[in-house]
Amino acid sequence: QVQLVESGGGLVQAGGSLRLSCAASGRSFSSYSMGWFRQRPGKEREIVAALSRSGDNAYYIDFVKGRFTISRDNAKSAVYLQMNSLKPEDTAVYYCAARTRNVYNVYIVFHYRNDYDTWGQGTQVTVSS
Repeated sequence: QVQLVESGGGLVQAGGSLRLSCAASGRSFSSYSMGWFRQRPGKEREIVAALSRSGDNAYYIDFVKGRFTISRDNAKSAVYLQMNSLKPEDTAVYYCAARTRNVYNVYIVFHYRNDYDTWGQGTQVTVSS
């Protein structure tokens, strides 16, 4: 069974940066499609960014475009979320997610929560104004 462990969250001032990491167990990381979600206080969990198996195609919600970058290192079985120019509205628990089954197309990016079958425990990101 695949496990995901996030790290890198914390408290940062507005305008600052954080880099979230997600380490995956198992031997088949390169066959997974990966995503980062977040859940802001009182809100539904939403996708922030997603990345194809190949790493060539990425998706970002409009609010983070140009500020966040998702990347992966298949040799390390890890996915990252570089977050720059952070805003107080980015305060949330951030979750790493993996789609571990039926990812036949290496270029496809999955946008929806139900597309993913494995989740990390979450890491808190707090941005102060």
